Amino acid sequence: MATRVQTVAFQGIEAVLVDVQVQVVSGLPGLVIVGLPDKAVRESGQRVHGALTASGLSLPPRRIIVNLAPADLPKEGSHYDLPIALALMAAIGAIPSDAVSGFVALGELGLDGRMAATAGVLPAAIAAHANGLGVICPEPSGPEAAWAGEDIDIVAAGSLLALVNHLGGYQLCARPQPKRHAPTEGLPDLSEVRGQDVARRALEVAAAGGHNLLMIGPPGAGKSMLAARLPSILPPLDPRELLDVSMIQSIAGELAGGALSDRRPFRAPHHSASMAALVGGGLRVRPGEVSLAHNGVLFLDELPEFSPAVLDSLRQPLETGETVIARANARVTFPARFQLVAAMNPCKCGLAGTPGHTCRRGDACAADYQGRVSGPFLDRIDLRIDVPAVSAADMIGPTDAEPSAAVAARVARARAVQRQRYAERGHPEVFTNAAAGASLIEAVVNPDRDSQALLLQASERFSLSARAYHRVLKVARTLADLAGAERVGRPHIAEALSYRLRLGAA
Repeated sequence: MATRVQTVAFQGIEAVLVDVQVQVVSGLPGLVIVGLPDKAVRESGQRVHGALTASGLSLPPRRIIVNLAPADLPKEGSHYDLPIALALMAAIGAIPSDAVSGFVALGELGLDGRMAATAGVLPAAIAAHANGLGVICPEPSGPEAAWAGEDIDIVAAGSLLALVNHLGGYQLCARPQPKRHAPTEGLPDLSEVRGQDVARRALEVAAAGGHNLLMIGPPGAGKSMLAARLPSILPPLDPRELLDVSMIQSIAGELAGGALSDRRPFRAPHHSASMAALVGGGLRVRPGEVSLAHNGVLFLDELPEFSPAVLDSLRQPLETGETVIARANARVTFPARFQLVAAMNPCKCGLAGTPGHTCRRGDACAADYQGRVSGPFLDRIDLRIDVPAVSAADMIGPTDAEPSAAVAARVARARAVQRQRYAERGHPEVFTNAAAGASLIEAVVNPDRDSQALLLQASERFSLSARAYHRVLKVARTLADLAGAERVGRPHIAEALSYRLRLGAA
């Protein structure tokens, strides 16, 4: 007779229930794991054997078969250690077989029987709660599982022996409590930025509407400094966004101590990052930087230094808000609705257009360097601004720049208006103007006759694509929201076009 313990397999950020079946039969002693296990799962037998021995249990000298059902679903990761150990103990009579019947178990075991923190506990706990089951997990991951609900039964033990004592009624493992991460360090403040009034304005517009932003300027102009201060003016994550972000971080194993934070993610990968690192993938499919930046900011510094193929791989996530990773045996989808902020020098030497500087290669230096970024990629960027070098007068002058708190208040009011507007129109899933579809943004903008004439003139003169046209409307709607205007007017369209055409390209 086979004993059963339930666990999960991960497909993207979704957890699928898996039945761990153990049967002890006559034959040559040994432990066999079947059901499409990867190498980490096949090695579970050795870790389980060591953990059971350290806990005072020994395996019978018989053949042990472990089946992971459904058998056609690939099984990856070390979290199968604990459910295999529990099913094996139930099979040899070390624990009652019904003691774990109402739980989903996952956790990695050490050879000394201790349980290590495991990635994916939050989505596993949510899936267990949806199926009316409890969760058995390592003690360090307990606070993460507690976020699944107050009424879910959670057993978080530090070792296999402590878990056996809890199931036998000899020792009680206290129910973990959800933790919220309280950052000890504040975010960089906008008041530290000297000059750059145009860039500060564009940063506020980008934050208010969730728009993509490209900054071009010489080295030392403050592009990276401005990007690092964008999180300080963004509103905190709401509960729904917090859950989405935390599930991705849980799958990636980036929830320190199981604590969640309402700060928006800010990811800044190096320009040597591969396509799999940026969009996700690998031998064991994992979320990439675009998914880890979901509901937050992805900052790409030195934009042309990235591989052109890597940059073009961002075109689908920028358009659809998700990344799809297709393999021969799997198709995985991760959410990836991020705000792109990019920075680049105007040319290879970095000083093209700077007063008093003449490049030996002439205009070809800037053209070749900027040409490394494809037109279709640039077409998905709403705001493009020049960031000139800061003068000495700005550096030594008085520091009376507006702090992040004042800008964040305006951004929060604009975002509240947008959320209410789209909820009233039957689109509660749309939080910002940048996320609105083409037909929806046309309905909410409805420009007057003068604005339409200006937009038509600019479209014909600069050959704006359909995407560029709608992105201008989105930026104009954000500008009107910041100004507290009910209707988009000619000044809003003009300013939106100035950001779009500042670099002389649509």
